[in-house]
Amino acid sequence: MRFAQRAYFYPMKWIACLLLAISFFGCHQSTTNMNAQEKIREVLAEQQDCWNQGDIECFMQGYWKSDSLKFIGSSSINYGWQATLDNYKKTYPNTSAMGTLNFELLNLEPIGTDHYLVTGKWRLTRDSDEPRGLFTLIWKRFGAEWKIIYDHSS
Repeated sequence: MRFAQRAYFYPMKWIACLLLAISFFGCHQSTTNMNAQEKIREVLAEQQDCWNQGDIECFMQGYWKSDSLKFIGSSSINYGWQATLDNYKKTYPNTSAMGTLNFELLNLEPIGTDHYLVTGKWRLTRDSDEPRGLFTLIWKRFGAEWKIIYDHSS
């Protein structure tokens, strides 16, 4: 191979390698996002099941068990996992008050490598009424688990 041909070949080889690497990273990132979304959907489905079985403690397993958890509802802000649990128990003292919960996810959006912004709708079906609203959740990855660290439900 002549020098001019080799000089042309090497940059093309590097460009091909670079494109392959970018493609791999893009596929990896897409797979990572799909895994995160799948895990978040699983946690929300578990929360819905726990709620519908009347088990608020089980429902709370989807939340970060920390004093730094923030929950904003229609009338107050709770700081911390325990305060959020206590508020749920006060607001929903029995299965009749809890009703049947249904989530409808509208958007799952990565906001960094270890955080997701999730928006959706919630609806309770009870004998006497059917309250409903919207939620915005910030999720954080803790090892292999995803937990809600911020909840604004109205």
